[in-house]
Amino acid sequence: MKKHLLAFAVAALAAGGAFAQAGDTLAKVKSSGVITMGVRDSSGALSYTLGDGKYAGFHYELCERIIANVEKAVGRKVEVKYQSVTSQNRIPLVQNGTVDIECGSTTNNAARQKDVSFAVTTYVEEVRIAVKANSGITNIAQLKDRNVATTTGTTSVQLLRKHERANGIDFKEVFGKDHADSFLLLESGRADAFVMDGQILAGNIAASKSPADYKIVGEVLSVEPIAIMIRKDDPAFKKLADDTLRDLMKSGEAAKLYDKWFVQPIPPKNTRVGLPASDATKAAWANPNDKPVEDYAKK
Repeated sequence: MKKHLLAFAVAALAAGGAFAQAGDTLAKVKSSGVITMGVRDSSGALSYTLGDGKYAGFHYELCERIIANVEKAVGRKVEVKYQSVTSQNRIPLVQNGTVDIECGSTTNNAARQKDVSFAVTTYVEEVRIAVKANSGITNIAQLKDRNVATTTGTTSVQLLRKHERANGIDFKEVFGKDHADSFLLLESGRADAFVMDGQILAGNIAASKSPADYKIVGEVLSVEPIAIMIRKDDPAFKKLADDTLRDLMKSGEAAKLYDKWFVQPIPPKNTRVGLPASDATKAAWANPNDKPVEDYAKK
C-alpha cells in the first residue's frame, strides 16, 4: 500500500510540474527544447500553407522572430513544430498547452481575453464582404434572402447581423470549415457572398484561379485588432513576445515585413494581395498595445 501511495505521490508531483510548465512557456521550452507554433492553412497573407508541412505569412514570420529571442532567453537551439489550427480549435489548443504561440488571424476581444492572452496588436483588420464581380451585389441590403458564407468559429456573420444597415435583412448562413472552404462556397455558387477579414478575402481572391471574377464590396462591418495569441497568465513569455514586436515596430522592420507579404508578390504563385498598411495598422505600430476590439468600437 505504501508503495502505491508513493507512486501516486510521484505521479501527482510530475503531473503538477507538467501543469506548471504549461503555464510557463519559457521553462517548458527550455526543458523540452521544443516550441509548437499554431499556424493557419488559409488565413490570407498572415498565415497560410505552402504544402508539404511548410507555412508562410506575416504573422508566421513575426513568430519566427519571437522564437529566435526565445532561443536566446533559454540558451539553446529550439525545435519548432507546426500545428495547423482552425477558428474552432485554436483557443482550446493554446489553453491546454498543445500550441505555445498561435500565429494566425485571431481577433483580440474581451471575451477571448478571459481565456488567453494576446501580444501587442500587429495588424488592424476591416471585416468586409466578397462577392462574384458579376453578381450585382454592392452593399449589405442586397444580401437579403441570399446565402452568406463564413468560417465556423469566427464572429463575422454576427458582426453582419449587428450592423445598423443589416436591420431587417434576412439571409441564410452557410459555414466553411476553414477560410479556403468558405471561399470555395462562394467560388462554387453555393454562397452569394463571403463575409470575413478583408485581407483573408483579398488573399483567397489573389490565390484563386481567376482573381478578376471577384471583388470586395460594401460597408466596413467592423475594425478589429488582430494579434498573436499565447497562454494566459504567462508574463515572462508575453513580455518577450511584446518586446520583440515593439523592437520590430520601432525599427521599421515590421513595416518592411508587412510590405513583403501584403504588397509584394508572394509564394507559391507570386501573386499580390495588394493591401498597403492602413492608417489604423500604422497607428498600432506607432503606439503598441493589446487593447481588445471593444476599445476600437468606442472611437
